[in-house]
Amino acid sequence: MCWSAAADLWAGLGIAAVGVASLASVRRPADAPLAALPLLLGAHQIVEAAVWHGGGGTGPATLAWAVIALPVLPLWVSAGVMAAARPADRPRLRAPLLAGAATAAFLAYRLATRPVSAGIRGRTLGYAVDLPYAPLVLAGYLLATVGALLLARDRILRVLGIVTGSGAVVCAVLWGEAFVSTWCALAAVASLLVLFWIRRRPTVTHRALSS
Repeated sequence: MCWSAAADLWAGLGIAAVGVASLASVRRPADAPLAALPLLLGAHQIVEAAVWHGGGGTGPATLAWAVIALPVLPLWVSAGVMAAARPADRPRLRAPLLAGAATAAFLAYRLATRPVSAGIRGRTLGYAVDLPYAPLVLAGYLLATVGALLLARDRILRVLGIVTGSGAVVCAVLWGEAFVSTWCALAAVASLLVLFWIRRRPTVTHRALSS
């Protein structure tokens, strides 16, 4: 989320370009889901530009934004980290993956049965959806996203988890005060770290790494 439609659009296009470069750098198919994360984040920003232009509300763009932000991201990140991990490291990542699947299923159900709306508040967009058990849902979401990255053996992915977790706190405070939305900056930094990660990935097989 950025502070205006133009900022969201340009940020989205830039982040998507990083995603294209990241996917072009993939040497192992198992790394592709996580390498494609910047493309998803870029699409998310572009969708929000449409929400800005529509003045918020409950239209298709708002729903598309919520689908990416809520059910898709926790499952995408946790599954991507699991796919990229060495076989020996995968047991430690089962909890984030299960949390991601459960959280995504619950959030998808709520979006399918409850309306989601967006409203412009100064230089931020606020989204509202009826979510019971919010603390539990947030815990599952964070375990699936930040937790999966922090539990990864790869040093760069752990750095990504630290940056994402700490950056999310700062962005949430600024956004909650309706001061300015800076989530797009966090998405850009995260995307560049994903690109750095994929370009440093070895070409040896998982079997060779685990032997």
